[in-house]
Amino acid sequence: MDVLSCPKCQNTTVVKSGIIKDRQRYLCKKCNYYFTVNKLGKKIDDYYVTKALQLYLEGLSYREIERIIGVSHVSISNWVKEFKIKKPPHPNYHPTYKIFKHAELVEFLKNKDQLSGAGMIITELGDKFMLIKWERFKD
Repeated sequence: MDVLSCPKCQNTTVVKSGIIKDRQRYLCKKCNYYFTVNKLGKKIDDYYVTKALQLYLEGLSYREIERIIGVSHVSISNWVKEFKIKKPPHPNYHPTYKIFKHAELVEFLKNKDQLSGAGMIITELGDKFMLIKWERFKD
């Protein structure tokens, strides 16, 4: 038999505490936390968490990040709060971004006129690439 442990404090001193929605409920004797063991949750890969936080720091909104990565804007907001991320103040600029396949990105980077006068970051998003661009000297 598997030894149960509290998901909050990892203590193994737990007791049964009723049944809720056909699932056994447990109580941790150390921290008084109630939990069930067969609750299935959806875990998002840390790669997407990191990418979402990077895009947030680049100035993209929660909804824009949601459309790009495919993760709920509420989840992104919760990650920002959880990791205590503070966006630097930049009210006068908003970066533009484009999603490219590899061949499209190579063609874009060949044109020198598109590279001058702006700051850029290229980040990988699965099998595509995202180019974030903002004007370098914007008044």
